[in-house]
Amino acid sequence: MAATTAQRSSNGHRAGAGQTARDVLARHRISFSLPVVGDVNLPPLHHLVWYGGVAALVALECVEWPIAVVLATGKALADNRHSAVLREFGEALEEAG
Repeated sequence: MAATTAQRSSNGHRAGAGQTARDVLARHRISFSLPVVGDVNLPPLHHLVWYGGVAALVALECVEWPIAVVLATGKALADNRHSAVLREFGEALEEAG
């Protein structure tokens, strides 16, 4: 826990809040390296399960594939926006401190 705790600045605010936000995002991401492809970053496990559920609905023919593509794209865009908001919040905390 000590490694992830940001140090406090002279006015009492946490220094490095933007870095802390980036660390949180990185900690919940699955990353591995493939020989030919390079580094691969996957979304968190609960997001992968959601995508797998949509794929299962397509395989069971409960949902047509174009609808599944729209659902998966919307989820990916919403997740990306959430990550951007978290980073911006951390940067705002850094500036305020």
